[in-house]
Amino acid sequence: MADTWLIVGLGNPGLRYEATRHNVGQMVIDELAGRRNEGFKVHKAGARIAEGWLRPGGPKLVLAKPNTFMNVSGGPVANLAKFFDIPADRVVVVHDELDIPFDTLKLKTGGGHGGHNGVRDVAKALGTPEFPRVRVGIGRPPGRQDPADWVLDAFGQAERKTLPILVSDAADAVELLVDEGLVAAQQRWHAPRA
Repeated sequence: MADTWLIVGLGNPGLRYEATRHNVGQMVIDELAGRRNEGFKVHKAGARIAEGWLRPGGPKLVLAKPNTFMNVSGGPVANLAKFFDIPADRVVVVHDELDIPFDTLKLKTGGGHGGHNGVRDVAKALGTPEFPRVRVGIGRPPGRQDPADWVLDAFGQAERKTLPILVSDAADAVELLVDEGLVAAQQRWHAPRA
């Protein structure tokens, strides 16, 4: 399927983790599915997926949320890519990023995993780190809080006020990446906000 893209939101399964910082990638997938009025179904690859189009006549989108925990996300991602015959350069991974301030987006293709175990596992399972990423900034924890605890906490009260905008912006970034390419998306989302 030449014009099919796999868009994966990393996170952890279950209600306990649903509203945590580590699951912001899956929140973006929910936003993209909602824009298309698509529900999720269980796929044998180990994920919940929703299928739709970027726009009528445009690229097909396979929106996916792995059913596995973050650190072992690679298996479902690689299985979906194989099932839908999607090359790594059309597998967009949306994930939280500690090293980017909250309410900021950065996009890139390839490079290291920056200590993100979900991204590490996806790269290992795909056999390459050369896949596009939409990195959603969650910032570093205050004081001496362990980053592992920080990512598993729910967003704070102040963050929750702007979280819907951040999630919507990240969904916009995914759509622009698919529609016009990485450089166009970087030019739009890496520029300072007015």
